[in-house]
Amino acid sequence: MAVDATTLAAASEQVLSWLVEHFDVDFSFLRFTDPVQRQSLLIAEWPRRAAESPDDPLHVAHLDDRDSALAQLSHTTEPIIIRPIPEFSGYQELIQQATGIESVSVAAVPLVSRGESTGALGFIKAGDREWSTRELNVLKAISALFAQLQARVVAEERLRYIAMHDDLTGLANRRSLLEYMEERLRPGCPGPVATFFLDLDRLKALNDFLGHTAGDNFIRTLATRLRDNLDPGDMIARLGGDEFVIVPAKPMDPTAADLEATRIQQLIARRVTVGGETVSRGASVGVAVGIPGETTVADVLRRADHALLSAKSSGGNGVAVFTDAMRAQFELQDDVELNLRGAVSDGSLLLHYQPEVDLRTGRVVALEALVRWQHPTRGLLPPGAFVGVAEATNLAGELGRWVIRTAAEQFAMWRRRGLASNVVIRINVSPVQLVSLDFVETIEGILRRFGIDGSSVCLEITEHVVVQDLARTQVTLRGLKRMGVQIAIDDFGTGYSSLSHLKALPVDAVKIDRGFVQRLGASADDLAIVKSIVGLAGSFGLGVVGEGVETTVAARTLVALGCYRAQGFLIARPMPAEEVEPHLAAGRIALDLDLPGATRAVTP
Repeated sequence: MAVDATTLAAASEQVLSWLVEHFDVDFSFLRFTDPVQRQSLLIAEWPRRAAESPDDPLHVAHLDDRDSALAQLSHTTEPIIIRPIPEFSGYQELIQQATGIESVSVAAVPLVSRGESTGALGFIKAGDREWSTRELNVLKAISALFAQLQARVVAEERLRYIAMHDDLTGLANRRSLLEYMEERLRPGCPGPVATFFLDLDRLKALNDFLGHTAGDNFIRTLATRLRDNLDPGDMIARLGGDEFVIVPAKPMDPTAADLEATRIQQLIARRVTVGGETVSRGASVGVAVGIPGETTVADVLRRADHALLSAKSSGGNGVAVFTDAMRAQFELQDDVELNLRGAVSDGSLLLHYQPEVDLRTGRVVALEALVRWQHPTRGLLPPGAFVGVAEATNLAGELGRWVIRTAAEQFAMWRRRGLASNVVIRINVSPVQLVSLDFVETIEGILRRFGIDGSSVCLEITEHVVVQDLARTQVTLRGLKRMGVQIAIDDFGTGYSSLSHLKALPVDAVKIDRGFVQRLGASADDLAIVKSIVGLAGSFGLGVVGEGVETTVAARTLVALGCYRAQGFLIARPMPAEEVEPHLAAGRIALDLDLPGATRAVTP
């Protein structure tokens, strides 16, 4: 029979209708036994009675009363004949309550599977009726067919359950979640539909400290807590590891969803005892809201995931609701990721150069090469819009090599024309490049190809790159120093480096992070930090450069502290190569800082 759990009742009713007519009885039923709940469940009946009420005694019968006929059926493998006699008065009262028939005779045949009763097939006749051995044998054969059907449906349902649920927690899995959300987001369904994407903070630390068994127990306890404290209709899914998605059954707008997400976060944060230790973990929660008929499942989940990333990037253990600003940010990121590889080879990348000057004289001492992307639809993009994506998609090495080759070629061209003879070209280096085994050879080949001496090139690395792989960084930087290449630590003062790193690495200069420089004149704390950095650089014999100089106050303060080299919008913005050339020809940029003893330059 082509029957599954969804069609079982209807198909069984049809069969029961034939049997009622064949055996000339008034009523028939099919019941399955739930051994866990100790219940006998009505699956099908014929004739079909009026709509069942919640207290229908035949719908769910409890088997705790071992004297009841249904309880006896759950323990026997042989048919039971119920007659209108005192022995079966309890069952007679049950039938009278449910059907209005005062007295009946019943042939009840157990469904037997692997030697155990799993249900019953019953036939009811008003008054009294004799059942022959032949009839009972036929009923036993029919009940065996129903038992086989029941076993198959149960097995199929078990397989479906396994396919739709997480094996560790019993929560729904990704497949089940997607089916549920497809249904919730159909046109005409109530909305808005809120979705919470949860990620536990620092679960790996718990696994490392207490072991994976304790970590699994923590996840199970958390799953139970969510089931016990959320609405029974809410979809709770575990996607694997420490990721969960919750879709409340009740419609919620973004404000209500934000409040509910905070409640769930607080629920998760309660302490749990696992592995003999009482522990807790915070959770980052991303919230997105979909509109039925307008928003797809993929859109809602992607937005919730983006909001989760925003929550985690803010330090974790927080809630972030997806906004239009996030949408724009991640649309840009997706666009960049899709098109950046082609940009490296199709000529849409270009370099701008920002001069670095001596604040006392305006003399141009260096040019920093800064990559730009002429995007086909978004215009000119600064490096902050795509370099991070390049690093996340293994394009940083290819992009970095393009920048170095292009900057070196342009610098060599200026040198051949008698420009930039006393200027250093500064080039930023990504973490991927710095730990690459062939990076030193690549730089050496580029310098040789364009005829540039190493001392005219300064490679800039950020502080956090230094500490990622100190041993490998030392090897790379020493190889570069053998060619005479200068090394500068960019964004210095943001908290990664230490005195030991400055001492261990062959560094020539540090560039004070622009955040400190921009607040000079407004923040005593930043003044103290810049003063300390200048003093530290002097102690180690390092050059020092101020980045982000945008005000005359900042420029004057740097000079007063002994930091004479600087770059920033006050001096010059990054510009294309052709716009740099007049400044290189003049050798200086006019500054009006009114410094004591400063040489005033004429704008070229």
